[in-house]
Amino acid sequence: MLTYKKSGVDIDEANKFVKWIQKKFPQIGFFSGFYKINKQQYLVATTDGVGTKLKIAQLVGKHNTVGIDLVAMNVNDIITCGAKPLFFLDYIACGKVNFKVLTEIMTGIIKGCNLAKCTLLGGETAEMPGMYKPNEYDLAGFACGIVKEEEIINGSHIIPGDVIIGLFSSGLHSNGYSLVRKVFTKYEQIKLARVLLEPTKIYVDEIMELLKKFEPNKEIKAIVNITGGGFYDNIIRVLPENIEAQIDKNLWKPPKIFSMLQQKGKIQDKEMYRTFNMGIGMTLIVSYKVAYDILNFLNKDAVLIGKIFQSKRKKVTILGIN
Repeated sequence: MLTYKKSGVDIDEANKFVKWIQKKFPQIGFFSGFYKINKQQYLVATTDGVGTKLKIAQLVGKHNTVGIDLVAMNVNDIITCGAKPLFFLDYIACGKVNFKVLTEIMTGIIKGCNLAKCTLLGGETAEMPGMYKPNEYDLAGFACGIVKEEEIINGSHIIPGDVIIGLFSSGLHSNGYSLVRKVFTKYEQIKLARVLLEPTKIYVDEIMELLKKFEPNKEIKAIVNITGGGFYDNIIRVLPENIEAQIDKNLWKPPKIFSMLQQKGKIQDKEMYRTFNMGIGMTLIVSYKVAYDILNFLNKDAVLIGKIFQSKRKKVTILGIN
């Protein structure tokens, strides 16, 4: 029976490190960091990478989509507080400069920035043969956005009776790949490369349009990017004390790749929902009064997946999983 920890990634230890940082810098801990630039506005900044999804790209020699992943992992965090992405910077570290590979990566980054409607402001390419093999590289990205103080969304207005809407993912996105690579052999990774390398969906357009139509905090209470830590470790970040987010996993059907992973790796349900997005890449916690208006606006790209309850402590539960 495989777990993310057995594949080499310890979420609990990572969370412990984040809590240590939060003690030193209490303002850190949401999906992005805030910097007040005047009486009305905040800059919002974040940094992220693509992770070991890159190993599959390098295995099959397909590099033109991981740049989209890189932009997505950053801008999808920026929008969770209601901020509009402004600009993006990239960092590429490699064992040897390969013009073809680097231009493919940059093609994806440019496409991602266009999809997110943000400016590619600059970047850095570091050739480090002592750190990486000639055909290896790693990516990091940095994004900045802006939001008015009164429009910052942080979950503080969530109340019992609110509902949870899930926006469908494009697949695995960019989390859990250490476990993916542990479950699937290299041959299987090559065979499934098209699915495994499907780029992370960028939700900027949908969220920005929603925030024009529905009032932040009064109608849209929280926006949660389902990345590392899955449903359990991400949704809890926005919950006030004594609030429970209850998810009904029977309200949508995850793409086939998730059941393939679970069956072959004999992975327990809770581990799946703590490691992967299970077909839901972004969640909204909204007032029940506007839930169906939001669902109609999003058309077939979203589904109602849960509800908010009063509780003795803040927690995330998924029906049918202990």
